Amino acid sequence: MNNGLASAVLGIAMLWLGSPQPAGATAVAATQSLDDVRSAAEQALRQHYAMPGSRVEVQSEALDLRLHLTPCREPLQALIAKNAATRSRMTVRIQCPQADGWTVRVPLQLKLFRKVLVANRPLLRGDGLRSADVHAEERDVTRLGYGYLENLDQVGGRTLTRAVASGSVLSPGVLGGRRMVRAGDHVQMVARLDGIEVRAEGVALGSGDNGARLRVRNDSSGKVVDAMVSAPGVVIALP
Repeated sequence: MNNGLASAVLGIAMLWLGSPQPAGATAVAATQSLDDVRSAAEQALRQHYAMPGSRVEVQSEALDLRLHLTPCREPLQALIAKNAATRSRMTVRIQCPQADGWTVRVPLQLKLFRKVLVANRPLLRGDGLRSADVHAEERDVTRLGYGYLENLDQVGGRTLTRAVASGSVLSPGVLGGRRMVRAGDHVQMVARLDGIEVRAEGVALGSGDNGARLRVRNDSSGKVVDAMVSAPGVVIALP
């Protein structure tokens, strides 16, 4: 084969097979990696809920393999609404910010573990809450649709509006008002008759909020009378 014919055959072969890549060159992807899109959504959701005392688990769901996205030359951006409700199933929008960019919604499963207050024993309606009645336990709060309480400062001096089973998470809905008077408190007894008001010191024998009836023992006479709570540490003697 002469040199001219050899050159012609080589040229045709190069056109057919394509020009070889220079050393060190990397081919540009034809489509955006869906795994990269999912990873961006997972990372964004973890960062959104990351805070001291919390543990976050995020798992993205598979995207449609028929989805073909233009390769993004810019860093992917995640869009999460600040007031988005915390649920076990969330959606994060991933956006390619370039001129010919795109936006994809990525479905994810979220588990957000926090320390919440759990009842140590069965609690009755009207009970006041003490530190011995509850303990902190890690729970997935995305599944606590009625809310939860995280510390005793939220329940101090409050009574229960309904019974709570042992092992149940305490929610804001089970708390009533703060008790103005507790059993054993020293209270001021007020007696009113025909416009005359007499005050005396006593000890409450029961607990209650404003308007609650309870028994009070007069410090001076030792007599026990019926009274009604009217303010913190103040009761009105009933006839």
